[in-house]
Amino acid sequence: MTHYALLIGSASGAKAASSFVTVSSGTATFDIPSGYNAIHIQAAVGGGGGAMIGAAYDGAGGESAGAGGGSGAFISDKIFSVASGETMTYAVGAGGAPQNSQSSKFSGSASAGASSTLSASSSGSIFTLAAGGGASASSTSGLRNNTAGAAGSATINGTAITSGSFVETDNTVKNVTSNTSGPVGTFNQSGNGAVGGNNGNCSGDNCRIGGSNGADSYSGGGAVAGGTGGSSSGTGTAGGAGTRGSGGGGGAAQVSLAGAGTFYETNGGAGGAGEIKYRFLNVF
Repeated sequence: MTHYALLIGSASGAKAASSFVTVSSGTATFDIPSGYNAIHIQAAVGGGGGAMIGAAYDGAGGESAGAGGGSGAFISDKIFSVASGETMTYAVGAGGAPQNSQSSKFSGSASAGASSTLSASSSGSIFTLAAGGGASASSTSGLRNNTAGAAGSATINGTAITSGSFVETDNTVKNVTSNTSGPVGTFNQSGNGAVGGNNGNCSGDNCRIGGSNGADSYSGGGAVAGGTGGSSSGTGTAGGAGTRGSGGGGGAAQVSLAGAGTFYETNGGAGGAGEIKYRFLNVF
């Protein structure tokens, strides 16, 4: 009972949490409103990498799946100390473009995504969430060598708040550890992205091989799936685009011709754009 009274006393006059703001592209600034001393990052991720087109051959003894793009580094339900009134600058990373050029399908690279960042005017960088890498392929003779997109790495420079209380939007007093609504589903999470899939090559001329999946983003229980690898069945399907920082799915190889002027492989997908979702807290 005494503890409860102290808790209510501590909350007296404390501002309730603000509403969440989601940004999915661009660079901009905002100021920390008066009465707040913390920023809750519910979700943030770097852009996902693009995938490679599949590659069909004429008599090379096999066919080649497009590799998937890597995913961006992430934050899920992390709270950082900030100063009321200071200016914050953010950048949300774009997803990487796929490499679907016929002239570059045996030796080329999809584009990496771009990093998502947040910095404070008084203390500098809060975090940098590097983007997922683009898939690539190379060949000097025979079947091509496929390389999946690399994982983005997380650099956390801000001071994380892991204890204390705040007033929720419904005016109830809660512990900061109750913030578990982000993609991972547990408090104070951050980490690197993941490497894209790589199905490699199938053996035997005119074999069929599906494209590789893009890397999932937000590793953990609530991971966001990467783009699905293209299907090699029938006339085939293209690799799917990533979402929320996941990697694009690679193209399939040795599909049936759908008509004159078409090719025996399908395209890869783009990486998913990054995001930052935040709100302001008064932690006491």
